[in-house]
Amino acid sequence: MIELSGYFFLFAIPAVIFASASKSGFGGGAAFASSGILAIILEPGVALALMLPLLMLVDLASLKPYWGKWKLRDSLLLLAGGLPGVLLGTLLYRLVDADAMRVLIGVISIGFVAWQLSQSLRKHLAERPPFPQWVGAVAGLVAGFTSFVSHAGGPPAAVYLLGRRMSKTEYQASTILVFGVLNAVKFIPYGFLGLFTLETLKVDLVLAPFALIGAWIGVKLHHRVPEKLFFALTYVLLSCTGAKLIWDGLT
Repeated sequence: MIELSGYFFLFAIPAVIFASASKSGFGGGAAFASSGILAIILEPGVALALMLPLLMLVDLASLKPYWGKWKLRDSLLLLAGGLPGVLLGTLLYRLVDADAMRVLIGVISIGFVAWQLSQSLRKHLAERPPFPQWVGAVAGLVAGFTSFVSHAGGPPAAVYLLGRRMSKTEYQASTILVFGVLNAVKFIPYGFLGLFTLETLKVDLVLAPFALIGAWIGVKLHHRVPEKLFFALTYVLLSCTGAKLIWDGLT
C-alpha cells in the first residue's frame, strides 16, 4: 500500500528529480540512489517497480538531445553483456544476495575513481591506453544484472565508458542508449515477477511530471558544464554512488 501523503512526496519528489537529472545529464551513475531513498518509505521491491517506468520515461525524453552522438561500438559491447545480465537477474532475482552485490559494485566504483586520480596525479593518464573492448562485454554483464536487481547498473557501465576516453556528450549519449534498451527489456520480466501493480503505475503517473522536469534540468546542465568539470562531477557522483552502495550493503 502506497500512502500518497505529504511525507511520501517529501521523499519521492526530490528522489525522482535527482535521478532524472543525473540520468539525463551526467551518465546516471547516481540515479540508482533514488530507489534507495524510496526504500526508506516503501518496500524495496515496490521502490524498484515504481522507479522503472519513470526511468524509462527519462530515457525517452533524453533520446532526442543525444541522438546519434553515442559511441555505437562501445554501446553495443555493453549491450552484448547487458542483455544476458538482465536474463541472469531475472533467473536469480529471488535468490541473489543484493547486499553483497551492492558492496562489490561499490568497492569497484571507488577503486576505479581512486585509480584514475592516482594516474592523473602521476601524469600518466595521457599515456595509459584505453580499456580493451572486451572489458565492455564484462562490464555490460555486471551492469545488466545489477540494473535488474537494484537499478544500480550505472557504475559498472561508467567504469568502462570513462576508461574509453570519449567526450562528455559521447559518454552521456552512450549511457542513454544502453540503459534505454536495458530498462525497456527489464519491463517484461518485472511484470512476470509481479513487481508492478495498478497502484505503482498510478503513482508513476503522479510523479511523471517531476521525472520530466529532472530530465530537462539534466540536459541543460550537461551542455552548460565545461568538459573537465563534467568529468570531475562524474567521478564525484561515482564515488558517492559507490559509498552509498557499500553503506546500503553493509547496513
